[in-house]
Amino acid sequence: MTSLPAAARKIMAGQHADPFSYLGQHHENDNTVVRVFLPNASAVAVIEENGDERVLDRLDDAGLFAGPITGHQHYRLKARFGEADVELEDPYRFQPILSDYDLHLLNEGDHLRLYDKLGAHPMRLDDVDGVGFVVLAPNAQRVSVVGDFNQWDGRRHAMRVRGNGYWEIFVPGARAGDKYKYEIVARSGELLPLKSDPVAFAAEMRPSTASVVVDAAAIPQPAAARNGINALSAPMSIYEVHLGSWRRKPEEGGRWLTYRELAETLPDYVAGMGYTHVELLPVSEHPFDGSWGYQPTGLFAPTSRFGPPADFALLVDAFHRRGIGVLLDWVPGHFPDDPHGLGRFDGTALYEHANPAQGRHLDWGTLIYNYGRVEVANFLLSNALFWLHRYGIDGLRVDAVASMLYLDYSRPSGGWIPNRYGGRENLEAIGFLRRTNAAVFGEFPNSTTAAEESTAWPQVSRPVEFGGLGFGYKWNMGWMHDTLDYISKDPIHRRHHHGNILFGLHYAFSENFILPLSHDEVVHGKRSIFGRMPGDRWQRFANLRAYYSFMYGHPGKKLMFMGAEFGQDTEWNHDVSLPWHLTEQEPHAGIQRLVRDLNTLYRDTPALHELDCDPAGFEWLVTDDADNSTFAWLRKGRDADARCVVIVNFTPQVLRDYRVRVPFAGTWREVFNSDAASYGGGNVGNAGRVSTVVTPDSPELRLVIPPLAAIYLVPEV
Repeated sequence: MTSLPAAARKIMAGQHADPFSYLGQHHENDNTVVRVFLPNASAVAVIEENGDERVLDRLDDAGLFAGPITGHQHYRLKARFGEADVELEDPYRFQPILSDYDLHLLNEGDHLRLYDKLGAHPMRLDDVDGVGFVVLAPNAQRVSVVGDFNQWDGRRHAMRVRGNGYWEIFVPGARAGDKYKYEIVARSGELLPLKSDPVAFAAEMRPSTASVVVDAAAIPQPAAARNGINALSAPMSIYEVHLGSWRRKPEEGGRWLTYRELAETLPDYVAGMGYTHVELLPVSEHPFDGSWGYQPTGLFAPTSRFGPPADFALLVDAFHRRGIGVLLDWVPGHFPDDPHGLGRFDGTALYEHANPAQGRHLDWGTLIYNYGRVEVANFLLSNALFWLHRYGIDGLRVDAVASMLYLDYSRPSGGWIPNRYGGRENLEAIGFLRRTNAAVFGEFPNSTTAAEESTAWPQVSRPVEFGGLGFGYKWNMGWMHDTLDYISKDPIHRRHHHGNILFGLHYAFSENFILPLSHDEVVHGKRSIFGRMPGDRWQRFANLRAYYSFMYGHPGKKLMFMGAEFGQDTEWNHDVSLPWHLTEQEPHAGIQRLVRDLNTLYRDTPALHELDCDPAGFEWLVTDDADNSTFAWLRKGRDADARCVVIVNFTPQVLRDYRVRVPFAGTWREVFNSDAASYGGGNVGNAGRVSTVVTPDSPELRLVIPPLAAIYLVPEV
C-alpha cells in the first residue's frame, strides 16, 4: 500500500475536524474520486446512477477505500461485511445542513429558534431519508455521532465543524426513534464519556441516558390558551403540580400516571377546583427523581418517565381545552455534573465557568451557566422560547433567580469573583434575564414569566425599558415567610406579631406579586401547611380555613401546591401519591370545598382580582386591633360598584357587634364565610345580609365575626 496523506491518517485516527474535505467525492486533476472510510468492511464498490459498479481500491486495512467514478453524481455504496453485501448511502456525499445565515445567527448568539437547527432532525436530502445532527463543541478535536444506526461506532460518522464550533452530519437511514449520543475527542486527545445531545427532544428512561431522535412534525400542536389569561387584571389561581406524585397506580405497583392518563384526569380536577392555571414542576429530562426536575440534563426534552413528547403535547392541549393556562418551571440557573451531561462537554468548561468560584453552586453541588458566553445565552434563550413555541406553554416560572443575580450567592467571604466594577451583581446573568424576558413577551405576547426571587432586588417585574428585569410576576417570598410564621403561632401570642400581617402591604404593589404556598414549604422538616397550624383538631382546621381565606382576599395572584387544597397532614413525598383518602374524611373534604369556593369567588369577583397589582385596588379598614388579632380591608375593582370587604379574625373568640366603616351606605351581602358548616365550621355569621348604620364619620357595618375565620361582603346593587 502507498503512503497515505496526513488527512487520511488523521481520519483513521479520529483526529480530523473536517472529514468531508477528504472523504466523499472530490474533483481532482480532471477526475472525480470517491474516498470511503468503513471500518470492518473487506471490500467497497460505488454504485453509479446508471447502475454500474466500480470497485474501490483498499488503501488501508483499517477500512479506507478510494477510486475514480464517472463524474459528480448521486452514488451509493456496496460494502462487504463478513459474508454479507450491504448497500448504503455515503454520508460524506451530502451538502451541509447549516446555511451561512444559520451560522451567522449562531455565531452572533441571535438564533432565537436554535432548536430548529441543532439537535437531531429527520429530513430528506437528495431524495434520501435520514437524520441531520448538529451539536456545539468548539474545543473538540473530533466529534462523531453514534447510535442505533451505526453500532455505536465512533469511527463511522465523524462530523465536520463549521462556524464557531458547530459540528454537523446527515446520517442516511437514521430515523425517528433511534437512540444516539456524541463521541467527543477533546483537544488534548482525551476520549470523553459519551455525551447526550444538549438539544435532544427526547431521552431514554433513566438510568439510561441516550438521546432519542424525534420527528417534531409528528408532535401535535396544542390548542391555544384564551387571550389575556396571564394579564395583570385577570384572575390567576395556580395549582402547582409534580406529575410523578399527584396520583399513582397502586394496583400496578404504585407506578406513575402517563401523560395520557394525566390528560384524562388532571385538567378536569384543576378546572373543577376552580383554578385558572396549573404550574408543572420541571418536566425537562433529569437523571435523579429526588431532584424533582430541578437538576435537568435535557432542557429540550419532556421527561420520558411519563411518555413520549407527543403525549406531553396532548396533556397541554387537554389543559387548554378546559380553559386552564399552563406554566412551566424552568431552570436556567444551574445544571448537574453527570458525565453524560453538559459539564466539560467538549473537554473544556463550555457551558459552565472554568473557575469553581464562578462555575459551581455550593448549596446544590451543581454547575452554573456562563451567561457571558454568547452560545450559552443563545442556548438558554432559545430553550425558553422552545416550550412556548413547540408545546404552547403559557408562561415560565424561573427557578432560583436570586442565585443568578448575585455572584456571592451562598458563598463565603473571599469565595467569589467580583464583576468588572468590583460589585457582587452578576451583570451577564442580569443581561440574559432581561433579554429572555423581552424575547418571551415580544414573541409570545399572551405568555408571561414569573421570578422565584427571594431578595429585595428592585423592579424584578418591571419592564426592561424602564430599568427592570422584565418579568411578568415575582413570587412574594416575604409575604409567605411572614404569614406562615404568624399563622403557626398560638392565637394567644398573635397580638404580639400583628406586624407580620401588616408589613406585607407596605411593599405589596412594588412588584406584580404571586402569593406562593409552594412545594418548598412542605418538605425538609417544615411540615405541611396544615401541619403548621396550632391548637386542637378543631382549631387547626379553622386556622387553615382562615389562612387560606386571608390569602385569597389579599392582593396578589395565588399559588398553592398540590395536596394543600385538602389539608394534607404530612409532608410531600415525591415517591408516592398524594393521600387522596383524606378527601373522604369530612374535615379535609371541607377544606377542599372551601378552596374550590374561594377559587370560584376570586375568579368571579372583579374586586378580588382586577387590581391585584395596583394600589388603587386596596384600602385598609381595620389595622389597629391587635388585641383581637383582627384585620379588615376593602378590595376594589375598576368599576365603582366593584367592592369587597374582607374581615379576618385570627382568634378563637366570636366577635359580636364588630364595627367596620365602609365607603358607602346600603346593604352588604355576606358572600363567603370560612366558618360555614359545609367547610367544617360552626356556622357563626351574619344571616346573609347586613345594612349599614349611619354614624357622624361614615357608614358602618356592625357584624358578627366568627372565630378563626374570615368573611367577605359585597354591596347589594
